Amino acid sequence: MSFNNTVDQLSDAQGREALLGMFRGIEREALRIGTDGQLATDPHPNALGSALTHSRITTDYSESLLEFITPVHQSIDALLEDLTQTHAFSVRNLNGQKLWPVSMPCYVGDEKNIPIAQYGSSNTGMMKTLYRKGLTHRYGALMQIISGVHFNFSVSNELWQRLYELSDTKLGLNDFISESYFGLIRNYRRLVWVLPYLFGSSPAICSSFIKDQEFDFEFMKTGKGTLYLPYATSLRMSDLGYTNKEQDTLNISYNSLPEYLTGIRAAIKMPSKKFEKIGVKVDNEYQQLNSNILQIENEFYSPIRAKRVTKRGEKPSDALSRAGVEYIEVRALDVNPFSPVGIDANQVRFLDLFLLHCLLSPSAPSYGEEEGEMTANLKAVVLEGRKPGLELTKAGEPISMSIWLQQLFDALVPLAKLLDGEHEYAYQTALSTWEKTIADPTKTLSGRVLDEIITKGTDHFSWVKTLAEDYHSFLSQYPLSNEVTERYKTDATSSLVAQRELEASSNQPFSAYLDDYFSMSDKA
Repeated sequence: MSFNNTVDQLSDAQGREALLGMFRGIEREALRIGTDGQLATDPHPNALGSALTHSRITTDYSESLLEFITPVHQSIDALLEDLTQTHAFSVRNLNGQKLWPVSMPCYVGDEKNIPIAQYGSSNTGMMKTLYRKGLTHRYGALMQIISGVHFNFSVSNELWQRLYELSDTKLGLNDFISESYFGLIRNYRRLVWVLPYLFGSSPAICSSFIKDQEFDFEFMKTGKGTLYLPYATSLRMSDLGYTNKEQDTLNISYNSLPEYLTGIRAAIKMPSKKFEKIGVKVDNEYQQLNSNILQIENEFYSPIRAKRVTKRGEKPSDALSRAGVEYIEVRALDVNPFSPVGIDANQVRFLDLFLLHCLLSPSAPSYGEEEGEMTANLKAVVLEGRKPGLELTKAGEPISMSIWLQQLFDALVPLAKLLDGEHEYAYQTALSTWEKTIADPTKTLSGRVLDEIITKGTDHFSWVKTLAEDYHSFLSQYPLSNEVTERYKTDATSSLVAQRELEASSNQPFSAYLDDYFSMSDKA
């Protein structure tokens, strides 16, 4: 059934309610910086609790790289309010440090000074730190302090029931849901270039990020060492960003959940000659978890992931195998420098429309030739997305990017009207806001960034540092009730207690703990 037909079938009151019952969560990463705008290298602030056990405030790769996680929300307003409150509580407890409000790192001197995240002396905590140490040896620390925003998305049980009834599937409901989510993922990968075009906001970087690395990019230079590509949208998603050449050989399939799980599990056991040279244990000290292409599943880089909430000690693939796909995680979003929390409501509403379109549209399996097409389209938009007349490839044929983008926006109009109903215009407003970027690429986030540093002539570092100060001031003064503040304080204290309890109960030698962890993988 076509996308338009499916939307028509859902256009009654119950169908609209089923569509509106979306669940969303956000994970936002941000580097801590000192008053000089340089990377903070001190430990994770104690007032924020334990990065190992806190459900909302943690760290990613580095001790300096904060990650704020919202619970699941159905209301967009509640989602962004929750994220803002977490930011507001955190900045009040950074001892004057601020949050770097863009994806690419601030000025970095010696890469060796980037601190790896520390999670304490429990086996779980030591494994998390060792995994990050392995990433350092494999790809360098600089690549690991790039920030992004992850958007978690799922639809209501009521919508699944309606879609199940409309389908002619012979699958059970649970398998139908997993199959449909993988259909969404395939369509997303076909259209993923749309997101860096609209929301990419890293067309420029600090020259300190390049150091001695060699790249084919013909950078232009401005200000005090700012490098940029005139038509780039997201250098974060380019070869400068988080990529893993070793993974290019994996060819993990998204054509079904079983094929995906087979590919992921094989990758975890696939040896790498390059990583073997690092060694696993050198002079009796661990350097990485293992020397395979992936140390663990989290190392697999993809702009979208199929997810299910894991039980304690459960691997992501085992959770998917146990009960199927529960939600998807969008990982192709730069930090929005024009928002104090890295993302705004207009982006969320567009993402709703975009992901529903991917879900409700037919989705054929994808194979080698199309996989290459997807990769080439994404790379083209990441590096040259605002270039006049840019052409992509669709089903083997060249197509103007702007024409393809307009086709997508036209297709989303009926869905936006349906979600808004008779008295609301939020989705239609979001759609028209982003549609203006098709004719005028300067209205994209990357276009607005380059307008600041090229047209207005503001030094990139100075511009971002001023943003950091403005957002720090805004968040420091953001109203937090006593009740909300006390809840955050209680959560921080409870997380520290939970970490200590975990450390007290970790009586198994670390080497035995790792052996057990990976022997369970072997049985999968």
